[in-house]
Amino acid sequence: MSTVATEPVRSGISALRIGVFGLMIAGLVATMLFSIGAGRFSVSVPRIAEILVNGALNPGTIPDEMDERIVLLVRLPRVLLAALSGAALAVGGAALQGVFRNPLVSPQVLGISQGAAFGGALALLFGYSGIVLLGMSFLLGLAALILVGALARINGRTEIITVILSGMVVGALFAALVSIVQFVADPNTSLPAIVYWLMGSFSTATWARLGLAVPGMALGLFAVWLLRYRLNLLALEDSEARSLGVNPDRERWIVFAAISLMTGTSVAVAGIVGWIGLVVPHAARILVGEDHRALIPASALLGAAYLTFIDTLARTLTAAEIPLGVLTALIGAPVFGLLLRRHFREANRA
Repeated sequence: MSTVATEPVRSGISALRIGVFGLMIAGLVATMLFSIGAGRFSVSVPRIAEILVNGALNPGTIPDEMDERIVLLVRLPRVLLAALSGAALAVGGAALQGVFRNPLVSPQVLGISQGAAFGGALALLFGYSGIVLLGMSFLLGLAALILVGALARINGRTEIITVILSGMVVGALFAALVSIVQFVADPNTSLPAIVYWLMGSFSTATWARLGLAVPGMALGLFAVWLLRYRLNLLALEDSEARSLGVNPDRERWIVFAAISLMTGTSVAVAGIVGWIGLVVPHAARILVGEDHRALIPASALLGAAYLTFIDTLARTLTAAEIPLGVLTALIGAPVFGLLLRRHFREANRA
């Protein structure tokens, strides 16, 4: 009887969720088209569609008209890179919040962003860019993660609170190292490049840079998507997760490695873009609920649309491009304050 009664409810929820995902996909496509067309040289949506179709039918052809060059060589790789980075950062935040059972956690909590920033700053200090910058960002981000793991493992076990505290320590250490790099950098050459890169921007996006970023981010996103059901189990107490056949320590470190890969790659191609991993998963949770099987793809779609829109604002609001970190902080800090107040209010009630 109860099965019969709940079946229509499940069907209704599934239909509602499909509708929500349809709207999110439509919103992402609309945001990307708006971003490609917006700017000092605006391009209409029908013309964008025509250029994209021609580009797809004639791959490798060098565009000769101004609007074609702007769409295919400048804005399209930038929009795709922003969307991919937004998806990676948002999924990283959603996965971490599930693992730590704490809605206030973001990728910065493990010190990965600071480690990747140190690697990128070192590369710029010695005049490297491209694959070297990406590689050093990833390796130092991974080094930060390994250091957190070594510090957090006590008596053969890794508790969540020790991971958080170790992440704060490692993050502070690498932030200090970034400051040292800035201190010794040449104020006329490398220092401005390091400072601007750290503030976040997609202004240097090209097809080559997109090609460097895709493997790392796609691999990390795919790994977290495969683990979406196990993230639900990791949100339980460790004893409950073990009783359901999950090894919490091993699963957590697989998630951490995937997030390290995505975050390190994102920092390498765009600098530090904060708050995405904190703000976007909360919006996704409101729309689709706590189940990570829906939350992970929803966070990816919303994160892609959100960062694409923010990047469009950054390059169109003023004559000079506004660093992304400034805009994301202006939105993310108030949201974090509201979440913090609600968290402590609920804790006091309990």
